[in-house]
Amino acid sequence: MKKVLSIAGSDCSGGAGIQADLKTFSALGVFGMSVIVSVVAENTSRVIDIQNITPDMIGKQMDAVFEDIGADAVKIGMLSSAECMEIVAEKMKRYRPENIVIDPVMYAKNGSPLMDVRAIDTLIRKIIPLADVLTPNIPEAEEITDMKITSLKEMERAADRICAMGAKAVVVKGGHAVGNAVDVLFDGKKIYHFETARIDTRNTHGTGCTFSSAIACGLAKGMSLPEAVREAKTYVTSAIAHSLSIGKGNGPVHHFYAFTPCGGW
Repeated sequence: MKKVLSIAGSDCSGGAGIQADLKTFSALGVFGMSVIVSVVAENTSRVIDIQNITPDMIGKQMDAVFEDIGADAVKIGMLSSAECMEIVAEKMKRYRPENIVIDPVMYAKNGSPLMDVRAIDTLIRKIIPLADVLTPNIPEAEEITDMKITSLKEMERAADRICAMGAKAVVVKGGHAVGNAVDVLFDGKKIYHFETARIDTRNTHGTGCTFSSAIACGLAKGMSLPEAVREAKTYVTSAIAHSLSIGKGNGPVHHFYAFTPCGGW
């Protein structure tokens, strides 16, 4: 069985972060492991507080995984502080895992910040160059590139700029745009578009985490990057279509839709 590690924050409400990653790994048939970098007190409506794990403990969790089990792919999600980014970058350079998928999480679905804005420079210098593929949404891509993105061409331009920062490939996600949901992949040489009809639901908590984790699963299984992105988009689109009306805000996607009667509970 292929092994995939998530390095991210913990979402106590179960819809995003480490919890969404582990659900995705299980649904897609890989062995999931986790390094928790922050404990986030959040639900479908708001983020109450964030407590970061110490860099020393983050590093020791990573040592525990890599000195014993190893990983066929690594998904990196929420890194809330520069200190957290520094230790993750240090360990990634030490262990040099294959297939590093980075989701540069900056905001929760409800708009609450999950990254210290002062850490964006560290993200650009230390984390982005580690990425075999980076998966920003439009607001995150705007923050990273310092440009406004209002069209498909601007999504392509942003992907090219981020590759110039050191990422091997970039997927700019179109979930925040209007019309159909179009994601743009630039692999450093070629541009690909992945388009699906937009699903009319507010229950999209955890979509970014789920998408990047699904890409990591595909790469761990030996898929090409375009194939992994295509399969991940199919999976997350179905998870959104079967999303769950849980909580008072943005409900979670349904990671196990394929394993429950009629796709529901």
